Amino acid sequence: MTAQSIAKMGELMQIAFVPQDFDATIAHWVKMGAGPFFVLRGNQAEWHQAYGKECRPTLDIALGQWGEMQIEVIRQTSPEKTVYSDWFNAKKEGVHHTCIVVDDLDELKRRCEAEGFEIVIEGRAGSNRWLYADTGGGQGTYLEAIECDPGLNDMLKALHKDWDGSDPIRELQL
Repeated sequence: MTAQSIAKMGELMQIAFVPQDFDATIAHWVKMGAGPFFVLRGNQAEWHQAYGKECRPTLDIALGQWGEMQIEVIRQTSPEKTVYSDWFNAKKEGVHHTCIVVDDLDELKRRCEAEGFEIVIEGRAGSNRWLYADTGGGQGTYLEAIECDPGLNDMLKALHKDWDGSDPIRELQL
C-alpha cells in the first residue's frame, strides 16, 4: 500500500485555516471572491477526540466557497488541547489542513495508519464523521477526511455560483 491509495479515496474539496485573526481571514477570502461565508459560532461535535483523548472543544467555523474549492476558517474558543489550539498557540498562519470527502472513513483510517500517519482528531455529528491525520509533511499537511451528507457542500456551491457579492458573511444558527 502507498499513500497514493489514500489520494484515490476522495477528491480534495477544502482548504482550511486556523488563523491568528479569524475575522480578517474571512475578509481576505471575501476580497478574493470567496463566499458567501456562513459562520457557525460555538459549535461542538456530539463526540470529539484529540490525540486519543475525548474532549469537547468549542469552535467558531466559517465556510465559504471559492469556485469549486471550499474555504474553512476555524477558531477554537475553549482551552482543550487540539490541533487547532496547538496551531494557534504556536502563532502559525497559512494552510492548516486540506480535506477530502470519502465513502468509507474506516478504510481511510486503516490506510492512514498503515502509512504510519498519526490520527490526531476524530469526531462525529449526526451521520457525519471525520478524522485528521498528521501526514508528517510539516506545517499545513494535516489531512482531514470526512464521511458526510453532501447537502451542505452542495448548498455552498450552489449559493456561490449565483452569488452577487452581497451579504458576504452570514451567521448560521445551531
